[in-house]
Parts: sequence; structure tokens; C-alpha cells
Amino acid sequence: MTDLTKYRNIGIFAHVDAGKTTTTERILKLTGKIHKTGEVHDGAATTDFMEQERERGITIQSAATTCFWKDHRFNIIDTPGHVDFTIEVYRSLKVLDGGIGVFCGSGGVEPQSETNWRYANDSEVARVIYVNKLDRMGADFYRVVGQVKKILGARPIVMTLPIGIEEEFKGVIDLLNMKAWIWDNSGQPENYEIVEIPAEYKAKAEEYRAEMIETAVEQDDALMEAYLEGNEPSVEDLKRCIRKGTIKLDFFPTFCGSSFKNKGIQLVLDGVVDYLPNPTEVTPQPEVDLEGNETGAFAIVDPDKPLRALAFKIMDDRFGALTFIRLYSGKLAKGDTVLNTYTGKTERIGRIVEMHANDRIELDGAQAGDIVAVIGMKNVQTGHTLCDPKNPATLEPMVFPDPVISIAIAPKDKGSAEKLGIAIGKMVQEDPSFRVETDEDSGETIIKGMGELHLDIKVDILKRTHGIEVVVGKPQVAYRETITQRVADSYTHKKQSGGSGQFAKIDYTIEPLQPGEGFQFESKVVGGNVPREFWPAVEKGFKESKIRGVLAGFPCLDFKVSLTDGSFHAVDSSAIAYEIAARAAYRQSMPKAGPQLLEPIMKVDVFTPDDHVGDVIGDLNRRRGMIQGQESGATGVRIKGQVPLSEMFGYIGDLRTMTSGRGQFSMEFDHYSACPNNVAEAVIKEAKERAAKK
Repeated sequence: MTDLTKYRNIGIFAHVDAGKTTTTERILKLTGKIHKTGEVHDGAATTDFMEQERERGITIQSAATTCFWKDHRFNIIDTPGHVDFTIEVYRSLKVLDGGIGVFCGSGGVEPQSETNWRYANDSEVARVIYVNKLDRMGADFYRVVGQVKKILGARPIVMTLPIGIEEEFKGVIDLLNMKAWIWDNSGQPENYEIVEIPAEYKAKAEEYRAEMIETAVEQDDALMEAYLEGNEPSVEDLKRCIRKGTIKLDFFPTFCGSSFKNKGIQLVLDGVVDYLPNPTEVTPQPEVDLEGNETGAFAIVDPDKPLRALAFKIMDDRFGALTFIRLYSGKLAKGDTVLNTYTGKTERIGRIVEMHANDRIELDGAQAGDIVAVIGMKNVQTGHTLCDPKNPATLEPMVFPDPVISIAIAPKDKGSAEKLGIAIGKMVQEDPSFRVETDEDSGETIIKGMGELHLDIKVDILKRTHGIEVVVGKPQVAYRETITQRVADSYTHKKQSGGSGQFAKIDYTIEPLQPGEGFQFESKVVGGNVPREFWPAVEKGFKESKIRGVLAGFPCLDFKVSLTDGSFHAVDSSAIAYEIAARAAYRQSMPKAGPQLLEPIMKVDVFTPDDHVGDVIGDLNRRRGMIQGQESGATGVRIKGQVPLSEMFGYIGDLRTMTSGRGQFSMEFDHYSACPNNVAEAVIKEAKERAAKK
């Protein structure tokens, strides 16, 4: 039986270009998993194995790999940094026990770092911080530590200090043992020596060590009292306290180094072993029943308990569909039958493999705490729970955000139409934030995603991986509708022409709700004028109608329907009659309730060199943006604001032109807001023209 205390399920996450994938490569080299290090900028990184990843030098899919350090088994997931692929980070964090947050020594805490940090907080994942790229121009370890406190509201506990900076960076000071690690210039991670701390760093090291001890002993009252009386705790006691505080998320051990130059990684790996939790130390996953209510039971990490596993990623490759699963309890072996609680169907486990990026090692079985992939599962999707058929239970499912942008695509030739359907089906299974629908009137295939780059990559995958050329329409914004006024109204549905007829009369009010409150329904009928058994039919009629708003056919948000009165016929009234009445009532009353078009507003974070700040702000203002603040950094300025999505198409090209190719930006959906009249009129006119063509 494997010793679970020697397991670490960790993820590496950060902003684009902070060096996550390079850090993963260095870890694999140090742990003996690979012998030649691949570089991201050469397109040769082990975990970036998609063509699109190698070309663009970004990570798109999270890749899983396993390695060993000091008798501990690390299951590592390298996650993407780009905001359009945040979903990959979110679902990886869901199944991890700990993480390494990588920050760039010169860029510091960047927009995507904030989003990922927030997700990690939501998932209660313990983390160590690694400030990378200290060999770069403008790198400043102490500034980044300050940003972690200020921007992320987190509490770093500094474990190592840099020796030298930028081109002079040559090693780190280990504050726990008060020793200096100095590397030579060969670039080999094993070429270092451990020496006394250089005299000029002594005072700073003493200051930071005292701060570290004070933070650590807060976790143990007896040690704290002893420390206040002048007794310094032992290294073992300090490690125990830091581990306890890290797992409780009270603070985050902070390391520094340069992955590219192979300096400082060993101490980060030691930090993972010493401070991040093993699977048995993490809050167990709550179990829910089929309706989604918590049962009060938990999936305890124990190989002898009934099987509980969560499918967190589907990947299609040349060997068939791979389903990545995290086992929370129980065991899994080849030939086992498991129950998928979402579909209610059982599946037989064929091959189980341990993944090393896109290579695989066959396994006979797996147990609680493992992350493995299963080949050939038919109906399993991201977020589904696999469990023991004799002991069914569901783990808390994952919730994915709605897409904000869509484009129409069509195959270039008739022969590709069928291939397109199959390819898109596979892509939807792999990526829950990617949605597809067919426009019934025009027959167009509409693909929806989290941003322009997201859909761009999807079209690219269709072309290269599946060999399908498609014609791409222009991007469409996912507008919404709402109402602004309260309306009281009545509707009678009557159809009586021989035989049994249909009759339903409803009196109702429709009123606006606050943004984000969704759709609500309430019945205030007393005295049985509309019998209780017909209330759900009225609710269903309104609920299904709200998918099409009355202005431009976009879904309608944030309103409440109250059924106040009505009447029924003893013979002719039925649930279907009340549902039809509710649908007609929606069409009759919504135009009277001051309908309003809403547009998605994006949280935009732009980085620009100092000399282009005025141009960038002016351009964002022209795009109807609201500037909310700017922060100066070592290499430029970050401008934060909110801008309507419809104004942001093609922005990356304009930004690069304005900033001579040095600007960067990221954006994520923030909220829906009322459209200005001129924009609303244009959108409604376009919607009507589209409808007329059909």
C-alpha cells in the first residue's frame, strides 16, 4: 500500500509569461524525469505538446505529469496563464491539494495572477509562492513581495532572499538554515555550493529571518512564549509551524530564483515537500445527492473506503478519449465497473495510465490520492463523479461561466459537414467553456467561447488537428435583455371548438429585479382560482419564454413574475393550457415593461510602456471605457478599466500598433450593463434584419 503522506498533488499557475512551463521543465529535469530540458521559446517544452502551444509559446491545455523528489511523489499539473483559458486553471485547482504560484520578478503580480489567486482562494488550495526571472532587467524581489501583500491581500512568509539581481543574480539565501546557495554560470542546476552568507547580506538575512520566525510561531502558543523569552525554535519546530500555517492558508512560503538559469528550484521543491499538504491533510470533498444538496457526508481520502473519483478533464488524442480523474477515496483497477452519477449509467474501466504530458505509462490500478487517466470512457464529461455502484454518491460538481462571444462557422465544402459535427462534439467534451449551437433558421453552426483568442485557437484546432477548413463569420456579442418597469396584466387562453377544449386565465405582475438576481416566480393565488397543480405550468411557460427577449431575441435576465389570480374550467383547464397562456402572456406584457438591452462589460487590464500611456487611455475612452486606475511599475504602467466587449474586437492589433509591439492586455467578463440608445438601436436593427433574411 502506498504511503499517502508522501504524495503531493500540485499545480503550477501564473500570468502569461511568468515562466510556469519553464519552471515545470526544470522540475522534471531535477527529478530525473527528463534528461534534456526543452525551452518554451524554442517550442520544445515537454508539457506544451499542442502545435498551437508551441507556435504561440503559451500553454492552452493543462498538462499532467508525475515525478519524484526526496521519496515524495509529485503529481504536477502545468496550467495555462492566458485569461481565455482560465477554465483550465479552475478545473485543475478543483482537484489539487496544493499549488506553486509563479510571479515574474520584473512583471510582478499581473492581471491573470489575480484571477488565478482568487480561484485558488475559492478552492482553498494551499500555495507556495515562487518569484521567478530574477535574472531579468527590472527584476525586484522585494517589490513583488510588496505587491503580493497589497494587490492579492495575501501574507507572504519569505523563506529565501536573492543574492545579486538582474545579470548579477547568482544564488539565494536559505533563511531557515541561514546558508547561501551559490550557483556557477554553467546553467546546470546541480552545480552549486552551500556556503556562509556573504557579509553584505548578513543584516538583511537576520531581519527577514526574525520576521519569518515571528510569523511561524503564531501557530504554536508554547513556542511563541519560549521565543518571547529569548529561546529560538529549532528548524524542525519552525517547519512544523510553517506547514500548519500554510495548510490553514494563514500565509504563503515565498521563494525566489530563476528557472531559466536553473537557480533556486531545489529550495522550491523542498518547500513543496515540507509545507504543502498531502491528500489526507486537505478538507475532504463534500458529497451531494442527485438534486445537488449536500448530504453531510465527505469523501475521506482512504483507499479502503468506497470509490469516489472526479473527472476533471477530457482530452482527445491519437489513442482515443482520455479522461483525467482524481481519486478521492477507494481504489480503481482495470476491469472494474463504476457508476457515473450524472448519467446514472455504469462504465467499465479499460486501460488506466499515468500521464507524462502526452506520453503514458500503463498501470494496473490506482488508489485514493492518485491523479490518473482512463482510456476509452464513453459518456463521462468534466465534473462528473465516478463511484462504487453499490455505494453511490456525487461529489460537488464544477460550475463553469457562460461564454461571452460567439462566431458563426461553416465548412468550406459539403464533404466536411459531417466531419465538422464529430470534431466539434469532441472539442465540446474537452472544454466545458466552449459551447456550440445550431441556428435552426439559417442552419449555421454557432461556436461560443470566453474571448477572441479562445475561439481563434478552436478554429485553428479544427483546421490542423481535424483537417477541416471553415469559413468564419464576424464575432457576435452575447447581449442580454431585461425590463425596467413593473406591469400588472391578464391573459386568457381559450380554445373551444367541439370536443375537449383548452381554457386558462391568469392575472400576473412582472417586475424588474436587481442585476444578478436571475428569474424568480411566485404564486399569490388564494382561494383556488388557479389550482395549485397548475402553478408549475405557469412558471414553466414564463421560464422557457425568457430565452428569447422581445427586443432582439436575446435571453432576458433579472425579472420576477407573480401569479396573482385567474380562473379555471373544471373540464377544459390543463397544465398545457396554462403553459400556453404563460408563453402568450410573456409576449403580451414584456414590451410594456420597458425592455432594455444589456451588453457584457469586460474588466480590462492593459500594460503599456510609460511613453504610450496617453494614447492607450485615449483609445480606451473612445471605446466607451471607464478608466478605474493606473499603477506604475518598473517597466511600464498598468491601466485598469471596464470596457464593453463589443468595442474590444481586434484590440490586440491596435494596442501593438500604438505601443510599437510592447503593450499587453487581458480581459475577463465582469457584469452586464444597459446599452446606450444608439448602440441598442443598431443591435436591434441588425437582429431584425437577420430574422427577416431567415
